[in-house]
Amino acid sequence: MTATQAVFPPPASGAEIVAEVEALGTRIAAVRREVGRVILGQSDVVDQTLITLLSGGHVLLVGVPGLGKSKLVETLATVLGMASKRVQFTPDLMPADIVGSEVLDEGADGRRSFRFVPGPVFCQLLMADEINRASPRTQSALLQAMQEQRVAVAGVEHPLPRPFHVLATQNPIEQEGTYPLPEAQLDRFLLQIDVRYPDLEAERAMLLATTGAAEARAVQALAPEELLAAQALIRRVPVGETVLEAILALVRSGRPETSADEAVREHVAWGPGPRAAQALMLAVRARAVLDGRLVPSTEDVAALAHPVLRHRMALKFSAPAGLTLAGVIDRLVERIG
Repeated sequence: MTATQAVFPPPASGAEIVAEVEALGTRIAAVRREVGRVILGQSDVVDQTLITLLSGGHVLLVGVPGLGKSKLVETLATVLGMASKRVQFTPDLMPADIVGSEVLDEGADGRRSFRFVPGPVFCQLLMADEINRASPRTQSALLQAMQEQRVAVAGVEHPLPRPFHVLATQNPIEQEGTYPLPEAQLDRFLLQIDVRYPDLEAERAMLLATTGAAEARAVQALAPEELLAAQALIRRVPVGETVLEAILALVRSGRPETSADEAVREHVAWGPGPRAAQALMLAVRARAVLDGRLVPSTEDVAALAHPVLRHRMALKFSAPAGLTLAGVIDRLVERIG
């Protein structure tokens, strides 16, 4: 079976999928244009964030302060027409400040009853700003919401709106006043996107665009209902046998128990689980559609290896000083060709 022959999902009407993908491509192009009016010099970050949203996942944006991470989230909320809320994570933030809590009400007849007051997590796009400045207990309050799209308070489950996405920003761990995110929560993020400094020309354009009398503003280009339809379409995009095997080979080679790479077996503390393969399976489809292609390729797998794996692997403390996780992932990508 060749790379162009679909093995998952089952074959559908070719003309129907082509038409739907082309229509989605037109809408996504409009989204990119609107975001690009505000966010300058971060095209890879914007594309990877859109890949995450099209895949129905959550994204972790990692970078030093001042690189426009919060601005990107605000702009996406506007362009996608999503009800958004922002939580500024601080060391004294409590879980109830995120998911909500019950309050005791007293009626006119003197009867008392508990009433649930929803927290900011009850929105379509939650911006968790500087998520690693809160304690692990508070960080873990998002776990159920991110995975199951509902929260349980006092034994009662409350569903979250759809679509629901968490776009979290994080300062580098080595900065003061930060806490490492629990591994279980890291795994809930589809991609970890490293936001780097812009190049000279991008920073020049940014300086001119943001210090004048008026700044560019984005307008809505997609509705939440259209985003849900796009996410359903992404799951219908065919994936070839070659791409499927590349995903499995990449993920399994990152686990010390099953890897053929000596450095992984000796120096990797823990590797990516099945959720990493699921993330790649969805993300390569979204990347192909974003590029106007109907079928993903192994190049998509290689391009997304770092943002999918970097937060799902860790080196041992005994690893050699010159060995980096980025270098290990590069070697794993080389093995899949």
